[in-house]
Amino acid sequence: MNRYFFKISYLGSSYHGWQRQNGQISVQQCIEESLSKFIHQKEIKIVGCGRTDTGVHAKNFYFHIDTEQKLPKQTLFKTNTLLPNDIAVHDILEVKKEHHARFDATERTYRYYLHPKKDVFINKTSLYYKNKIDFELMQKAADLLIGKKDFTSFAKLHADNKTDVCVVSNAKWVQSENQFYFEITADRFLRNMVRAITGTLLDVGVGKTSLSDFEKIIASKNRSNAGASIDARGLFLWEIKYPFELNSAKL
Repeated sequence: MNRYFFKISYLGSSYHGWQRQNGQISVQQCIEESLSKFIHQKEIKIVGCGRTDTGVHAKNFYFHIDTEQKLPKQTLFKTNTLLPNDIAVHDILEVKKEHHARFDATERTYRYYLHPKKDVFINKTSLYYKNKIDFELMQKAADLLIGKKDFTSFAKLHADNKTDVCVVSNAKWVQSENQFYFEITADRFLRNMVRAITGTLLDVGVGKTSLSDFEKIIASKNRSNAGASIDARGLFLWEIKYPFELNSAKL
């Protein structure tokens, strides 16, 4: 059996998340159906590095696939030809059989994009947010996220998590002339966590929530104390890191 990692990106606007769902179109389903057209084996099953929710995008996303035979030449070209325009394969990487796209990932980075002026060209990938905000105060709140903490206050209610503890190594706001974004890096993320954190940080930025209140929200481990989850359109899975080197299979 041969194992390959695929490095892809996708625009999530038209999909009900990454994972297959009954009666709903997903990114995983589109890719599996495309691969099945030229990889002839009993079952085509791919394993993603994570599970993005409905409407969430990915700049860098990995999945792995096991094949009975070596992948044929021009697999990269063929896959991209069969996939819709909002999903792209950038590289195919042959890995050891024990390497796992999801469980071996050591670090994940998300970005949430917003724009302060109405812009029709980025509405699918960025949230129009016209309120005046205090970036310095929001950064001070973001700094409180750093470290090993229980993020129950920002987790989807009734989610089946073994633990809500995550290790956050980076949390920052970045501004440019026409857009700004929140970036956060951790060893793992809970479902809905980034959108809930971003929404709560914006509450700090507009003066709805104080810095001390934000600190209390984290400590409370109570989702009802945090702000509303922000719209999915501005959220990107931005980067995935692995503890081993990924070499292109030149396919």
